Amino acid sequence: MARAAQPAVIMAGTGETITYGELEARTNRLVHLLRARGLRRLDHYAIFMENNARYVECCGAGERAGLYYTCVNSFLTPDELAYVVNNSQSKVLITSQAKREVALAALAQCPTIELCLVVDGPGDGGRVLGLDAATAGLPATPAADESLGTAMLYSSGTTGRPKGIVRPLPEQPPAQQLPMFDFLRKLWHYREGMVYLSPAPLYHSAPQAAVNLAIRMGGTAVIMERFAAETYLGLIGRYRVTHSQLVPTMFSRLLKLPEEVRRRADLSSLEIAIHAAAPCPVQVKEQMIAWWGPIIHEYYGATEGLGFTACNSAEWLAHRGTVGRVLLGELHVLDDDMKPLPQGTPGTLWFKTATPFEYFNDPAKTAEARSPDGSMSTVGDVGYLDADGFLHLTDRATFMIISGGVNIYPQECENLLITHPKVADAAVFGVPNADLGEEVKAVIQPMPGVDPGPDLAAELIAFCGQHLARQKVPRSVDFEAELPRLPTGKLYKRLLRDRYWGDRKTRIV
Repeated sequence: MARAAQPAVIMAGTGETITYGELEARTNRLVHLLRARGLRRLDHYAIFMENNARYVECCGAGERAGLYYTCVNSFLTPDELAYVVNNSQSKVLITSQAKREVALAALAQCPTIELCLVVDGPGDGGRVLGLDAATAGLPATPAADESLGTAMLYSSGTTGRPKGIVRPLPEQPPAQQLPMFDFLRKLWHYREGMVYLSPAPLYHSAPQAAVNLAIRMGGTAVIMERFAAETYLGLIGRYRVTHSQLVPTMFSRLLKLPEEVRRRADLSSLEIAIHAAAPCPVQVKEQMIAWWGPIIHEYYGATEGLGFTACNSAEWLAHRGTVGRVLLGELHVLDDDMKPLPQGTPGTLWFKTATPFEYFNDPAKTAEARSPDGSMSTVGDVGYLDADGFLHLTDRATFMIISGGVNIYPQECENLLITHPKVADAAVFGVPNADLGEEVKAVIQPMPGVDPGPDLAAELIAFCGQHLARQKVPRSVDFEAELPRLPTGKLYKRLLRDRYWGDRKTRIV
């Protein structure tokens, strides 16, 4: 093997390194084990664990065995995990010692799981086995019936039960990757010898795909167990990182580091930094480009793969706030009656899809996401196209506020609040108002050492009033020690909003 001794995976916290030779052997042994347990092409298995050194081989086995593998949110409860495992029709669950307790509790509700593998711990004498013990003695060479597999990931469930997103899987060798990966490789200049720094959870679609592609390109993936801003900067210099992918919350935390920490960071090796998953406040992105240079690329695309937009730094600076121009799929901006809206007017984003998908085992949800004639699909995002065809997101339709008959998209207020020096994180949504139907509420996570009291609330309301139309300004501000933001960067806003709506069945007061 040409690069047997080259590091394929390095764990940022411990420095633990897995070479390509070791990764190849481990992945092949796991394929042989899954075959011995009866898993054949198009079968399913699930992976439930934190970022660790064994994650990549657990995904790699599916890629080489023609299987669908589901990387499960590692923060789920036993009941939530059991739902995903059962819904995905997984036959095997792979977990870690750190997540063992939750996994075993979920197994009590998962009768179809024939085997549970613990990557770094012992078995229990029953259907739970230690991964190394279970694969000991199995061949380190490829299986005779290798074929391409792929991830079947679940939506994050911020608007209901998570849904498995399944795509057709052509019968082809593992070395022949899916067209989407070829597209991304060219767009983001992935290359042999690259060093990719992954600061996000590997169960999420973007980092999972990025690490997968870096390995396919013969690069090295440096995987952070969890994101910490100063640590992240240090890793770039230490490992001469060339590529990375972040979310806007990470940008904000990097920008709020002390000036001397930012100044001494060695970023000279960075070739490209990609961000997505949540809208990025204009001021935050301007500061990042000023600091890192024109190497920042942005894209917009749901896990469902309906369509894809992207822009580089120069395009973004010419169209501040954009998430890019459509590169895959055919975009239509429509009103509630499925009629096209004029350029510049926000509406629901519908795509004639770039790649076919279904919600696994859920024809009703699949139909909900499609237009009446079945030709287009949506995930409910709201936005508009500017005069040059660049897309600007305004919000998800589910969080639009209707106050006194006026539609208010809270993303604009959130983007403003996060720029305030006393604000670490912000969520804006509608709460009941007997007169207006809804009014605008802000919930703030203050910066460390900032007093979350009435004075700060008044200061933030006044700050918003200087920059936003009156109806967009929060009428009140509450404070939380930490907002419920998923490790992927997506704000779990429904948890906050539901506290104010209680058990009401409608949002019309």
